[in-house]
Amino acid sequence: MSATPFGFRILGSVHEDRRLVVHADAFAAHAVLDPRAAVERESYLSAFTFGDDFRALLESTGSCRGFDGDCWSAWLWFDLDAADLDAALRDARRLSHWLIERYSLDDDRLLIFFSGSKGFHVGLPTALWTPEPSATFHRVCRRLAEGIAAGAGVIIDTGVYDRVRAFRAPNSRHPKTGLHKRRLSLDELTGLSLDAVRKLAEKPAAFDLPTPPAPCEQAQADWREAVELVRQSSEAKSKASASGKGPTLNRQTIAFIREGAGAGDRHRLLYSAARNLAEFGCPPPLAHALLTEPALDSGLPPKEVARQIQCGLSDQSPLAVEQPATPTPTPTPPVDLSAQLAALWTSQPAADPLVTEPPPEMRGDAWEHPLDRLGANDGPYGKEGGRR
Repeated sequence: MSATPFGFRILGSVHEDRRLVVHADAFAAHAVLDPRAAVERESYLSAFTFGDDFRALLESTGSCRGFDGDCWSAWLWFDLDAADLDAALRDARRLSHWLIERYSLDDDRLLIFFSGSKGFHVGLPTALWTPEPSATFHRVCRRLAEGIAAGAGVIIDTGVYDRVRAFRAPNSRHPKTGLHKRRLSLDELTGLSLDAVRKLAEKPAAFDLPTPPAPCEQAQADWREAVELVRQSSEAKSKASASGKGPTLNRQTIAFIREGAGAGDRHRLLYSAARNLAEFGCPPPLAHALLTEPALDSGLPPKEVARQIQCGLSDQSPLAVEQPATPTPTPTPPVDLSAQLAALWTSQPAADPLVTEPPPEMRGDAWEHPLDRLGANDGPYGKEGGRR
């Protein structure tokens, strides 16, 4: 048996209880329309799989709260959503063809789904690089996925790489649209219209899981690069914590929020501002709320604005920041991000990062209101979905 065979299943909304399952068996049951999968209902499976430590935690507490152990997955998932579903379809086509070409895949080795609502899910088999479970596996998956998405020229929802993220189960029914998460072949993805895809999703359909492909040198190299980036990020954070120095809100960041930027600098400065905010642990909804309007005013299209902010927030490697002209011998005091930002708009109340919502085009199929998210400390369900 795998070292990480376990996962959780949710029958109903994401607020319902997490039930321990053998993940591969539960996934296969949804694929073959096993009656126990109850595909006529809304349901979710964990995006990653876990070992005995997760089983012990879930069985003893009924919650995923606080789990920080090893995780793994047979698939690297990409969640592509857009307010314009035709745009999401085009992105899913572009990404799928890019993956097939880069990793020399047969057409049937990807798992491609219409989500049943606002987008598409594409699964890349991790057998291409045979990774081991680890405590940072989910973070490396995000790094790799972001690099792939950038190469393919598409935007993905990075929320699906949380360690205990719930991901819509195959063939399950979306509660609002009534459509199912329907598997598509590459030919169907490429050749069918959006209306035809929706028509297919009116009913679930059994499918066979693809045979794992042979390892690919390019995929292995891409994974190693993502591992190294995560290692460097962790090392940089540890050094910053040991030094006792807090992050600094750059003058360029403040200037961009106030005034935007010219055509020659707008991409770079938007990315830099997002990356600077990420140093404070700025919640993505707050970063989008702060940066989207000045970026749009600078002439960037909405899709490029969203992409640059996402890239800046996800890049946690060391960032060169402006230094004071004269070094200060005393330690830098703790920095209050909210206080610095409040100074920009003294006549307006500071935004509450727990209730600030991203723009509609940034809400993926896996998006939840912040108060209902698994990691939220407030709200009726608490962290990791545990009921209060």
